[in-house]
Amino acid sequence: MPRLPSRPRSGPTRGFTLVELALGLLIMSVLIALALPSYNGWRERVKVKAAQDDIIAISAVIDSRFTDTGALPDSLADIGRSGKLDPWGNEYQYLNLMTAKGKGAARKDHSLVPLNSDYDLYSTGPDGASSPPLTAKASRDDILRANNGRFIGPASLY
Repeated sequence: MPRLPSRPRSGPTRGFTLVELALGLLIMSVLIALALPSYNGWRERVKVKAAQDDIIAISAVIDSRFTDTGALPDSLADIGRSGKLDPWGNEYQYLNLMTAKGKGAARKDHSLVPLNSDYDLYSTGPDGASSPPLTAKASRDDILRANNGRFIGPASLY
């Protein structure tokens, strides 16, 4: 049987070859692998900043209450902040150190010296766990108020 002459291709070819598709997927995968850790780190920094802002706002209300009445509230419920959740879904923790019996429950630095003399206010951070000394592993990710409000930030930076 005689062979028919093939027609020359005219115009652009349509579609992608399998190699081109695989190369495109590889490039997209590499870009996603590079961008995802940066995005997650950014999201965590935003949550830490939101917790710091909340602690500053709650502290302002507590300090205002102290200025008005001469006494600190016994709980966050006394200032209408009970049940306020941090960005990780945990309740903010508050302890009035002026009425607390002893310093056992107070947050402490690496030398086991209490962080505040008036009150402790903190978020238990992403893991939801905490311990009074900042050197404890459970406390390293807490967002806290220290030095009577002169420091508000992650325990790992204090």
